Amino acid sequence: MARRIALVVVALVAVLLGVAAIPLGVLTASQDRRDFRADTVAAATTVSSVAEEFLSDHSSAGTLAHSIAGLKRRGDIVAVYGPDGSKVAGARHVPGAGPNIASGGGVNQRPRFYSAAERLTVVVPVRSDTASRLGTVALSRSTEPLDHRLTVLRGWLALVSAAALLAAALIATALARWVSRPLGALEGAAQHLGDGDFNARAPAEAGPPEVRRLAGIFNRMAGRLETLVSGHQAMMADVSHQLRTPLAALRLRLDVLAIQAPDSLAEELAGAHDEIGRLSRMVDGLLAVARAENVTAAPVAVQVEAVIRDRCAAWKPAADEKPVDLSAPATEPLTARMREGHLEQILDNLLANAIEAVPAGGNIAIMARQSGDRVSVIVADDGPGMSEQQRQAAFRRFASARPGGTGLGLAIVHRLITADGGTAELSDTPGGGLTVMLAVPAMPRERTSRRPVVLPPGDRG
Repeated sequence: MARRIALVVVALVAVLLGVAAIPLGVLTASQDRRDFRADTVAAATTVSSVAEEFLSDHSSAGTLAHSIAGLKRRGDIVAVYGPDGSKVAGARHVPGAGPNIASGGGVNQRPRFYSAAERLTVVVPVRSDTASRLGTVALSRSTEPLDHRLTVLRGWLALVSAAALLAAALIATALARWVSRPLGALEGAAQHLGDGDFNARAPAEAGPPEVRRLAGIFNRMAGRLETLVSGHQAMMADVSHQLRTPLAALRLRLDVLAIQAPDSLAEELAGAHDEIGRLSRMVDGLLAVARAENVTAAPVAVQVEAVIRDRCAAWKPAADEKPVDLSAPATEPLTARMREGHLEQILDNLLANAIEAVPAGGNIAIMARQSGDRVSVIVADDGPGMSEQQRQAAFRRFASARPGGTGLGLAIVHRLITADGGTAELSDTPGGGLTVMLAVPAMPRERTSRRPVVLPPGDRG
């Protein structure tokens, strides 16, 4: 952002300089040229006035010679011609004056200008009091002083413009960094907060007042969010942990009672045993949800195809026991940006649900592919599937599509995938069944080699 701001400011200053400096230089140069021409015409007109007295009555010869000598000392070349074009006084040759230049034109002729090599030649008529034409004066003056002055003018304008651009670039860069650095720190803190680091805070002591206020508001929001999430996680973990002890004690009492109870109560005690087992699984699921929501680790590079192979191998015995065909077609190497262990937990929950839901002889397939900056992992089965209403509520806690289920497996999947910046969608499998499509961020190519690649853990089955 700092570079863009600096470039915009420099471009704006350059445009302003172009609008102001260039026209100023052009106008000044044009005025200098007009002044130079006017001075040259004035000098030639002065000589013409003196030459008029000389040509009319052949007097003032000394004055004419003195006038011509004075201009000659300045570097001018002057010649006076008679009405027939013959030279009367001055130099033999005037640069830019052609052979017919002295004899042409009438008495009302305006000054004529001719340009030679770095010289300007002006020709003016000599007129008498009776408006008759007596001759012509040709004066040639060097344009070197004018050219030098214009060169200096252009140099100063270029120097001032370059200094203005440099000053604008330095000031714009300083201002842009003053603004962008605290914004960059705020962006980094927001990224860490989004990654689950609830201790992330933005510095609120640097930058413009608006940025400092924004950083302060962000810090208050982060603190409030940390308090709410920490309290929620602590409550979930404490409640789930505290329920385990009485459940274990209740299960032992039922085991003792089942030994001593008559056969007529055996069925009721078995039902109570099943309900306690279901309640224990629900407590374990709540603990898993609490762990899934307590995310603080930084994302790393995860080899998706390697994790899929590992989890398929771990669940293959359970699938064969039912029996269910569990397959994972080979895919190209794909690298996702996730937290360590999340993809394993997600696949474990999805495969456990699929193996339990799919009837014997069914099929489960896991596929992966990359599209743009996302890696998709697809788990498809040909089981009973879900209705539209069940799919809409599937990611909520305790929402189960089958009797006796805890309704926490897909909730854990959803929380893990969203914590990694991904999405989870449920749809019907063509021909019947349920398809779970997960989309997670892909690791950028330039960063894949810089971050440690997390290989999947060994078989956890």
